[in-house]
Amino acid sequence: MSNATRQFTEKRLVIASHNPGKVREIGELLSPWQIEVVSASELNLPEPEETGDSFVANAKLKADAAALGANLPALADDSGMTVDGLGGAPGIYSARWGGPEKDFDMAMARVNDELGDNPDRSAQFVCALALTWPDGHCEVFEGEVGGTLVWPPRGDKGFGYDPMFHADGDAGTYGEIDPVAKHASSHRAIAFAKLIEACFPPAP
Repeated sequence: MSNATRQFTEKRLVIASHNPGKVREIGELLSPWQIEVVSASELNLPEPEETGDSFVANAKLKADAAALGANLPALADDSGMTVDGLGGAPGIYSARWGGPEKDFDMAMARVNDELGDNPDRSAQFVCALALTWPDGHCEVFEGEVGGTLVWPPRGDKGFGYDPMFHADGDAGTYGEIDPVAKHASSHRAIAFAKLIEACFPPAP
């Protein structure tokens, strides 16, 4: 990463994810720039092993692998939920708490079970975005939103841990509120705003 951010001028971008919910959300956020978004799964790119020790490290690892594999700029998101009462878990292992099938009903139940009767239900959603070009140049941006965990989960509009996460100031969980409202203020939206401001021209 250099001090001067690089402008994104290409018309095609790989989203380095095999998660359809995440690909859809990122595609919607980028829609004003009329960029053709293609997912890593559509290009049959393998999922690299996430061996990083932070959201930033894993996002960069995924973006680097996709940019190299597709010879196109690639955008990767590494995001998850950190729970204060669990010492920051599940954190970078958020998806793995759902097991091999990434069953988030199971993952949410595990979070709730491990919290038990702990009165501290505070949590954060964290997102790191890495944008890598085929020449290896990379830009990284982070966003975070605080909130409270609810049980049982509520709503079916989000994905992952969304139905149990009630962001501070929102009318409901990320599973209940309108996706447009979520896009305006989520951890991913905050990281995206930083990415857009640094690397993209004003939307046409």
